[in-house]
Amino acid sequence: MLYATDGINTDEDFNKAMVGVASQHVKASLTEAGIIGYQFGTVGVSDGISMGTRGMSYSLQSRDLIADQVETAAGGHWLDGMVVIPGCDKNMPGVLMALGRLNRPGIMVYGGTIRPGSCAGAPQLDIVSAFQSYGKYLQDGKTEAAEKERYDTVRHACPGPGACGGMYTANTIASCAEALGMTLPGSSSFPAEYPEKIEELAQTGPAMRNLLEKNILPRDIMTRSAFENAMVLTMILGGSTNAVLHLIAIAHSVGIELTIDDFQSVSDRTPFIADLKPSGRYVMEDVYKIGGIPKIMAYLMKHNLIDGNNITVTGRTLGENLEAWTHKFGELSFSEQDVIRPLDKPIKETGHLRILKGNLAPGGAVAKITGKEGLGFTGKARTFDTEDDFVKAVESGSIKKGEKTVAVLRYLGPKGGPGMPEMLKPTSLIMGAGLGYDVACLTDGRFSGGFVICAGSWRGIVADFSFRSHGFCIGHVVPEAQVGGPIALVQDGDIISVDAVKNSIELQVSEEELANRRRTWKAPPLKVTQGTLFKYTKVVSDASRGCITDA
Repeated sequence: MLYATDGINTDEDFNKAMVGVASQHVKASLTEAGIIGYQFGTVGVSDGISMGTRGMSYSLQSRDLIADQVETAAGGHWLDGMVVIPGCDKNMPGVLMALGRLNRPGIMVYGGTIRPGSCAGAPQLDIVSAFQSYGKYLQDGKTEAAEKERYDTVRHACPGPGACGGMYTANTIASCAEALGMTLPGSSSFPAEYPEKIEELAQTGPAMRNLLEKNILPRDIMTRSAFENAMVLTMILGGSTNAVLHLIAIAHSVGIELTIDDFQSVSDRTPFIADLKPSGRYVMEDVYKIGGIPKIMAYLMKHNLIDGNNITVTGRTLGENLEAWTHKFGELSFSEQDVIRPLDKPIKETGHLRILKGNLAPGGAVAKITGKEGLGFTGKARTFDTEDDFVKAVESGSIKKGEKTVAVLRYLGPKGGPGMPEMLKPTSLIMGAGLGYDVACLTDGRFSGGFVICAGSWRGIVADFSFRSHGFCIGHVVPEAQVGGPIALVQDGDIISVDAVKNSIELQVSEEELANRRRTWKAPPLKVTQGTLFKYTKVVSDASRGCITDA
């Protein structure tokens, strides 16, 4: 059968390594390096396209499906190595999990970030601009002018190929992969359409050959120290809450136990210094323009925030890679750019990701708090068992300005969602409709890496660094409502308090009353009864354990 495949032309070709790959460019690079490229693809769910629909249930589930598919194709054909090319949120952790399970030489090539969009009066548009534009349209009274503004924003938000442009989940996990040592230097910040991305593909063949010859394996690279580096970089950049889920799952694939408490520990000692969307002004293309993620990591290594001794897919240590990068491109300068602030002048002195615990989330919850929204929030609960019900409440005006409200969106966890759908539509609607000061969101689902955490210009033209307050967004509540977690017992009018200093989240209801409510609570039927999502509900772990499916 192999004689009939592309690349096997002589008996000598059977002595060459066979490496799985998803790109003709990389396949050509492998051929040049004397390696047989075995080309195949996998599924991919676009979060942006599925957002706000039932399709979002397939997003997180696709991470583990991708891991299973890549593991199966590589394992079933006994491939010697893998070059994986993901481009969206769940694809990256999915392929890294597969490489960790297989533990054969592997390299990740990030598909690259998108360019920012623009239209009249609104530079630096991105996918979040499109979602916020609907809330702005409602706030402006659905006028003809408001509709034109909304249409123009949606039409021009995404000008070409690439993953969502801010420090959302895709760029967060791509940066983490580079910090882990699983990509060639610069991979996470080269935009998709730039020539450096094509050059990176050309360099992949020699790098893979070196890995094969030296037998450098993913578990040699993705060590405990490497995960510490990835967590530090996430805090430095203001990365997505989804990094918590995904890094825990990737660590599990290589036999390392990472917990939500590890993230809190790193957050407590790491400042937030990147002025990047969604809370800031800039996008990943701007990071590329100032020298890329390697320049930032070199700066962190110089100040002993990350460990440069870890081996990487180049066959050299991270420190050696960073020294070579700065020798070629120079060190990070603060006189010529304000995308990244100096460590002694941070946006926030500690990390933006906070692990909250309390009687409402005894198993933990994850919040993204920069300080701009204040350090505490107390409000009356409004409960919603579906995302659509919440959207209708905003559209009808029943959620009002001036009333401190905690919108509880539940039955959206890994089992109840299923698949922990992302709440970018609700959070963008809140901001666009001008309710950001008064409404906090609490869910056992997830928040997109693109959810906005500061009350700035609705189109993201100018970030507001005056620390104007708006309600918190807290996700990953464990236990989830579907399994009877306390979030299922919340009733309209209950008081909920969040303290980002004490890292607590409390439902101000007596234990006796909660016990009474628990006696009468019944789990609703699962939303699915067969197929891939049904199987997912049977095996998925809770969010605090990374929603892994092979525990």
